[in-house]
Amino acid sequence: MSELRPLVLVVEDSDAIRMAFTILLEESGYTVAAAPTGADAVRLAGERIPDLVLLDLGLPDISGLDVARRIKGNPATRDIPVVALTGRDDDGDRQALLSAGCRDFWLKPVDTQALIRSLPGYIRK
Repeated sequence: MSELRPLVLVVEDSDAIRMAFTILLEESGYTVAAAPTGADAVRLAGERIPDLVLLDLGLPDISGLDVARRIKGNPATRDIPVVALTGRDDDGDRQALLSAGCRDFWLKPVDTQALIRSLPGYIRK
């Protein structure tokens, strides 16, 4: 019997960055679902119930904070850990992310190897 690979939903509007994260995660043993918009992210989170959401905050349609709030506000998806990826680092942003339900955040540019090493601690059990 094979072990199931954790499913990570990557929410990123940049095609190049989304593809790079997808490749990195798949090579690291994860299954990946990808969403280029906030609306896609909310829909996929409800349909696929991922084990983790990696969420870019600068999306073209819905802010990443609103995506996190919608995921956390839905009883079917509220237990999914959300980790934000952001280019801003100030106390107000940190508080807003935590208030929206994000478990943690990583500053861009993301140290991808450090992020990969940290993922087991975020994955929903």
